[in-house]
Amino acid sequence: MTLPSLRSRLLVLIVLVLAAVLLPLGILSAKHTLEEVDELSDGRLAQAARTLEVLVGRIGIEQLREQRSARLLVPSVSNHPQELTVQGRTFESEVGFQVFDRDGTLLLATENLAVVPNTHAPDGAFEDIHKGKYKWRVFTLIMEQEGVTIRAGERYDSRHEITRALWLEHGLPTFLGLPVLALLVGWAIRRGLRPLESLAAALARREPGSREPIHLPDAPLELKPVLLALNDQIERLEGALERERQFSADVAHELRTPLASTMINLEDAMASAQPDEAQAALGAARECLVSLARRTEQLLALARLEAGAASGPRSRVDLRELALEVVEEMSPVIGTGGVELSIELPDHLFVNGYGVALGALIRNLLENAFRHVPHGGHVELSIRHVERGALIEVTDDGPGIPAERRTAMFTRFQRGVDTQGEGYGLGLSIVKRAVELHGAVIELLDREGGPGLRVVVTLPLA
Repeated sequence: MTLPSLRSRLLVLIVLVLAAVLLPLGILSAKHTLEEVDELSDGRLAQAARTLEVLVGRIGIEQLREQRSARLLVPSVSNHPQELTVQGRTFESEVGFQVFDRDGTLLLATENLAVVPNTHAPDGAFEDIHKGKYKWRVFTLIMEQEGVTIRAGERYDSRHEITRALWLEHGLPTFLGLPVLALLVGWAIRRGLRPLESLAAALARREPGSREPIHLPDAPLELKPVLLALNDQIERLEGALERERQFSADVAHELRTPLASTMINLEDAMASAQPDEAQAALGAARECLVSLARRTEQLLALARLEAGAASGPRSRVDLRELALEVVEEMSPVIGTGGVELSIELPDHLFVNGYGVALGALIRNLLENAFRHVPHGGHVELSIRHVERGALIEVTDDGPGIPAERRTAMFTRFQRGVDTQGEGYGLGLSIVKRAVELHGAVIELLDREGGPGLRVVVTLPLA
C-alpha cells in the first residue's frame, strides 16, 4: 500500500479543518438568521394587527356591525399586480387579516384568510393553523372595550422561501468554495514545499565522497536547522568513511611486513637441512607471529575506539579500580622488563565514561613508557583529583620526545626516534581517540628534574 505524500496529507488535513470550522459556523449562522427572520415576521404581523386596530377604530365598530350580514371581504389580489410583483411573483395572497365580533361573527376579512376559523386565542397570542393545503401563522389582538377580535395572518410559503434563500446563501458558497479553496490550498502547499524539492535535488546531485555542505539560497527558517543537522551528519559520515579507508590502508601496510617476514622464515626452516638453522628460522617466525599478534591487537583496539566504544551509554568508572586492573594485566611485562613502576592512586575517583576506552588509555600510556625506558629505569603512574577534574599522569625517565615532534606523535604509525624497536606507532593514537571520546585534554610535557616524558590527561569528573 502506497503511503500518501506529505503534500496530500497536508491538503486533506487543511480541507477537513476548514470544513469542520466553516460548515458548523454556516449552520449556526443560518439558524440564528432564521430565528431573527421569524421574530421579524411575527413583529410584522403584530404591527399589521395594531394598524388594523386603528383603522377599525376610525371606520367605527357600529358601522361594521350594521353590515355584518354582508360580511365585507377584501380582495387578496391587487388590480395592479405588476406594481407589487417581486422577481416575477406577488406575495399579496400570502398575507391577510380577520375582524370578528364578540359573538364570533366575521365582520371584515381578506379573501384568502376568510376560510380560516376563529380559534378564540387569547390576546397577543401567536399560533399556527392548518387550513387546506396551507399553514398560517396568526397573531390575535382583542379590543376589549369594543368587543372585537382582530387577527393578522401570514402563510408559511413566504417564510419557506426566505428559509431556502438563507440556506442557499449560507450553504452554497461554502460547498462551492471548498473545492476552490482545496485547489488554492494545494497550490499553496506545493509552493510552500518547494524548498524540500530543492533539497532533494541538491542531495541527488552530490558526488560520492563530497564534503561540500548543502546550500539553499532561499531556505525558509524552519528548514535551516534541518540543513545544519544534515550538513553536520554528512561531515561526520564522510569523516567516518575517510577514517575507515585510512584504517584499511594502514592495516594493509602494517600487516604486510610481519606476514612477509613470517613466510620467509618458515620457507627458510622448510628448506634448511640443518636442524639448528631450521630451529633458528622457526624461532624468528614465532617472533614475527608474536609481533603480528601484538600489532593486530593494537589495530583492533584502535578500530573499536574508531567505531565508537561510545556507541553505548556512559557509566560511572572508578579510575583507581581500573588502574589496578590494568597494572595486574601488565604484571608479566612489568616483572620481566627491568623497569621499576611506582603507583600513586586515590581511595576512589569516579568519572563518567567508557571503561574499555579508559582502560586502553592507561594501558597504552604505560606500554609506551616501558617501551622507551632503558633497563633499570623508572615509570610512575599517578591518578589524583584536581580542580579541573580527574588527572591521569604517567612519567618516565626515558629519552623523552622533542617538543617539535610531540604533535606529530599522535598520528598513527608515528614512532619515536629512540624506540626500542617494539612499537608500531599506534599507542598514542589510541590514547588520543580515548581522550576525544571523553572530551578530555592531553599534554606531552618534559619530566621535572631530568630527561624523560610526562603525559598528563585531564578528565571531567562524573
